[in-house]
Parts: sequence; C-alpha cells; structure tokens
Amino acid sequence: MAVLAAVLAGALVMAGCGGGGDEAGDGRTLKLWHYEAPNSAMGIAWKQAIEEFKKSHPGVTVKVEEKGFEQVQKTASMVLNSGDAPDLMEYNKGNATAGLLSRQGLLTDLTPEVTKRGWDKPLSEGVRTTSRYDAQGVMGSGNWYGIPNYAEYTMVFYNKALFDRYRVKVPATFDEFTAALKAFRAKGVTPLASAGAEYPAHQYLYQLALSRADRSWVDAYERYEGEPDFHDAAWTYGATTFADWVKKGYIARSSSGAKAEDAGASFIAGKYPMFFSGSWWFGRFRSEMKDQWGTFRWPGSRLTLGSGGNLWVVPKGAKNKKLAYDFIDITMKKGIQNTLGNHGGVPVAADASAITDPKSKALIQDFTAYSEGDGLAFYPDWPVPGFYDTLVSETQKLISGSAEPDAYLDALEKAYDAGAPKG
Repeated sequence: MAVLAAVLAGALVMAGCGGGGDEAGDGRTLKLWHYEAPNSAMGIAWKQAIEEFKKSHPGVTVKVEEKGFEQVQKTASMVLNSGDAPDLMEYNKGNATAGLLSRQGLLTDLTPEVTKRGWDKPLSEGVRTTSRYDAQGVMGSGNWYGIPNYAEYTMVFYNKALFDRYRVKVPATFDEFTAALKAFRAKGVTPLASAGAEYPAHQYLYQLALSRADRSWVDAYERYEGEPDFHDAAWTYGATTFADWVKKGYIARSSSGAKAEDAGASFIAGKYPMFFSGSWWFGRFRSEMKDQWGTFRWPGSRLTLGSGGNLWVVPKGAKNKKLAYDFIDITMKKGIQNTLGNHGGVPVAADASAITDPKSKALIQDFTAYSEGDGLAFYPDWPVPGFYDTLVSETQKLISGSAEPDAYLDALEKAYDAGAPKG
C-alpha cells in the first residue's frame, strides 16, 4: 500500500554496460518501469542510481517508460505474460500482487542473486516478509521474488499553521486526537483529508482496527495463520468508528469520489489540518508545502500500516536479467541509500550518520521504533487478489451512508473467503 498514483516523468536515459547480457537479450538495453514522482525520495534516488549505472555500464540504453501505479496494478499479469515485459519493474508487495505473480510463474526467482550479492543482509525481518513467497503466493517464506530497497509506514501529517490558527493542541494520546477532531469540526473545519475512490479511506479504517489488534490478529488476516473474524472487536471498532467519524464530519462525505492525489493535494494546499497516509508523501510535502508541517505516530496504537517498500521484481520473460540485477545492486549501495534518506525516504541500508535532515531523521527514527517493536502490520488490501477493489467500493458505501458497518464487514468477509487459499 503502501501505494502511489504518481507517474515518473522521463523518457529515455542513456546508460551503458561493460559486460554482456542474457542469451535472449542484447545486453545493451535495460527496460525499466517505476512509478515514483520525480520529486519523491525514491524518484530522486533512482535518478541518481541511473547516473551511477551509466558510469559502470557504458554503452547501454536505459529505457524508462511512463507508468502509473493503478495502470501497473491492473495490467501486470497480462503484460508480463506477453513479449512486452520490462527487464526490471517496481511492483506492489503482498499476496494479492507480487505473491499472485510469483504463483502464476511470471516472476524470476531471485534467491541465487540474493545469496550471491547479499541483498538480504541489511533487511530487518519485518522488511523481508514481503520479499519471499511460498508456492501458494503467500508472503513470509519460500523463495525471494522481490527486493525492497526502502521501507514505508503510515503516520499522521499535520499542518502546524492550521493548528496554530484554530488554537488546537497537537495530540499525543488518542483522547487528545479525538478532541482535536472535535475542536476543528466545531470551528467549521473538516479535520481529515481522505479519499474513497482509492486509498486512504480504507486505511483509516484498518488503522482504527489495528489499535485494538495484536500480531496474531495481523498474521491470521494477512498470512492465513489462523481464522480471521471480520466481526470481532477490532474490525467492529474500526468500521463503526470510521462510520461515526463520517457522520460527525471528521471525514467529508464528498471524499467518497476523491482519489489519493486529490487528498494529498488538498493537504498541500492547506485545506485540511491532518492527513493520515504513508511516508511516500514525505518528500513531496517537503518540496511543495508552503505551510509548516509535521508528523506524529497514530496515538494509542502499537501497530500501524507499513512494510518494506515496493519491490524491484524481474519478470520471468525479461531479456536482460544481468543488467536488472546490476541496477538493483546499485540501489542498495550506501550513496543511493543516503540520498533516499536525506530526501524523506526510509532507507534500508544507509549510514545513520549521513542522514542530516532533521525531519528525515525523525521519520527514520519512528520507523525504526515500529520495526524493532514488531509494529508493521502491512496493508489491508494484501491478503487476496482483487481485495483492493472490494475495500474501495465497500468503504465508499460507508462514506456515503448507503451501507452500515455490519453489512460492510459481511462484504469484506465474503470477498476474503472467496479469495483465500483453501485447506
């Protein structure tokens, strides 16, 4: 999830190679897809990685094609099953995405390269989970089908200027958080930016559920290590509280048709005092927001949405796999990792002393606290293929008031049971 609707701006970048390519390829072209915004931490870091690739691989062309997150999400299986597959692409992680492609035989098993190049060494256990998939496409064990070279997690972004203007205290506890929501609403301000046509509306709900959950609850839901109960205390609290927040005006009913970009852009424009979303927005807010802003962890919850970042995957049909492996290797190097960390990303292999930006240091410290405390709870759309669409459509009904929490949870349970592995 996490997850962006941003498009990389760029066409061709020239780079080069001293060695040969795979037998099926020309060894002189690396076809690369990724969908990070140019001013995001990842977009900046990958641009630097391409420049370094040039120096070590003279003569190779790197073709970066414009792709959007939603476009890749919906067409990956079809494209990778054709002759148009890239050599390397950024792809979403979890059972419903990378796991599904691995089960379909569309991804290259990277285990030999992981062993050879040591890509696993800097990755914490929580970050590794989404890199490995078993024969059923379930994350957490089996072969390596993707490499994350950054991590991500969710937090509450807040506009300091709006908090000051309306004299609202920045919350440190959940009670203070709900008091802030109430205070803004009493002054005619909708406190939370959200979007129902994509994320993050259902991520708000999942975070509310997580505040009443534990690791066994997450593993039952995400990894099939037990039977999830969609009408248990956690899910019920998440759905009923979310619906209540909409009724109270903390989340606008009009957000039902909004997309993630709409929510993020509205927060940047100073229309909302708070926005619960992921670290992937961090670099963009830093470069585009005029108002002073900050972040805080979701109060009163040991768990939050988060994981290793999107994966570098090598399609089974890639023609120049050696070049793809070399590029992954470069993105894991200290220089690239340090750049990522200093531009608002969460690196997995940076030098801590090299991260000098104060906000970036705080971002990484909060992630480390979650990671070391076993607090990364993945994303709600991961368990089964197609579940993202179910979450979006059903959460829209909660926002519009056309469905009650019990019916919402019934719909989730039905879709989950239909897609989960049997036996």
